[in-house]
Amino acid sequence: MARIAGVDIPREKRVVISLTYIYGIGLPTAQKILEEAKVSEDTRVRDLTEEELTRIREVVDRYKVEGDLRREVSLNIKRLIEIGSYRGIRHRRGLPVRGQNTKKTIRVRAKVRVARLLIRKNK
Repeated sequence: MARIAGVDIPREKRVVISLTYIYGIGLPTAQKILEEAKVSEDTRVRDLTEEELTRIREVVDRYKVEGDLRREVSLNIKRLIEIGSYRGIRHRRGLPVRGQNTKKTIRVRAKVRVARLLIRKNK
């Protein structure tokens, strides 16, 4: 497996799809990365040369991905909770934050909440 940004990406898939296994890189970003690195999207990871892998790594290093991005997202959520914004309150209560319907679709989050309560109770 090739290792990019601390993540082992699948060898048998196309490079453009394999890059999406890195947190913070979706399909459009993966396409931009390959365009900048001058690597074909149709190439399989197993067929990449070391030079191509190095170019991809250099381009990916310019983006905020994996640990840094996860840390930033969690700090943003903590900030919202601390200032008591509407979104922060929704995060604190474990409810949908971005205006989703809660009349019927909240069941999954409610089940998760019940499961967490049971785990805490059993400790």
